Amino acid sequence: MMKIIDAHHHIWRQRDLPWLMGPMQPRIFGAYEPIRRDYPISEFLDDIASRNVVKSVYVQANWPKDRFEDEVAWVQKTADESGWPHGIVGYCDMTVEDARPSLDRLSKYPLMRGIRQQLHWHKNPLYRFAAGADLARDPNVIRNVGHLADYGWSFDLQVFAPQMRGAAELASACPKVTFILQHAGMPEDLSDEGFSIWQSELRNLAREPNVASKLSAFGTFLHRNETGHVSRILHEALTTFGRDRCLFGSNFPIEKIWTDYGQLVDSFLIAASDLDEATRIAIFHDTAKRIYKL
Repeated sequence: MMKIIDAHHHIWRQRDLPWLMGPMQPRIFGAYEPIRRDYPISEFLDDIASRNVVKSVYVQANWPKDRFEDEVAWVQKTADESGWPHGIVGYCDMTVEDARPSLDRLSKYPLMRGIRQQLHWHKNPLYRFAAGADLARDPNVIRNVGHLADYGWSFDLQVFAPQMRGAAELASACPKVTFILQHAGMPEDLSDEGFSIWQSELRNLAREPNVASKLSAFGTFLHRNETGHVSRILHEALTTFGRDRCLFGSNFPIEKIWTDYGQLVDSFLIAASDLDEATRIAIFHDTAKRIYKL
């Protein structure tokens, strides 16, 4: 059975996440009533029990910004008690003049492996998250992301295709930092024209050797788990980045809205079934192990 590292999942307590509290807020993944509740590590372990997941990486889940350290501290405590997860990607506001005091606060947690601040902006307000489209070009962001090299941390990069030119400039300006493109660049426009634009921008971004692509969240804009769609995006990302720069992530429990963990993994395994064994081992295990230092 294939050993799998899940390089992107969340665990959470509902009370810590403003977007799970109060009235429903529009989210990029649609209606989310099924996950407006606690998602503890015990449930995640139950979800992955049928698949040979050997390690995992927690990626920040948008706690209130002033509680960025509380989030990491809680996940570290969870790992100390349960043995899961094995790495943490925390949050830090990289738009401030100097993020190092905040990064220093996070550096005391042994499982810290990187930072994610979601930079994705879209003309569609429902898909919009960041304050502006060009944060990757912000001098403060460039300077602070560059500081991650001093901590040995990566940057989880979340942008749409029209933002990838700026993302490439950011990666070029920070050559000592490894960037992990979230969700293969979130191809949301699946028309022939939209897909072609995503392909072109993805290839341009992949010219930066310090950028890898996470194979995750492919159901976000379909709101379903579709093996053919998974295969299409997986193969394009793999062709563009190569096996040593592609890594699997489940994005659970978000994808739990429309599928279960076993079915999700099966879609990825079926999509990758035409690949040689070394490539499959790389994208489901070895690349994540290397990049996140697990």
